[in-house]
Amino acid sequence: MEITLGGIAAIIAALAFVGLVVFLVRPLTKLGKTFDELTKSVEKLTDETIPALTNAAETVARTNTQLERIDTITTAAARTAEDLSATTTLVTSTVSAPFLAVRNAVGKLRGNR
Repeated sequence: MEITLGGIAAIIAALAFVGLVVFLVRPLTKLGKTFDELTKSVEKLTDETIPALTNAAETVARTNTQLERIDTITTAAARTAEDLSATTTLVTSTVSAPFLAVRNAVGKLRGNR
């Protein structure tokens, strides 16, 4: 069997490839472990984040319910204030009308003297 220059080049290339594979095994193994740890971290983060988001959503829902109640109370208070203002105006005009009539009558009596 005769070894040619092409055969020697093929053997050198094969040995270089084997060397490259041996050289890259350790970094690739570490990279695989890093991805495994990253996967575990993401799973843990997801497990901790989902309950927090659920609690936040429940809190927002309860807050919206309370705001609706406050809106109802505020609307009722505004109506009460309007009714009170109207009642005050009515009472003032009802009570003051006789006093004004008496005052005008007294003024006329004084003017006739």
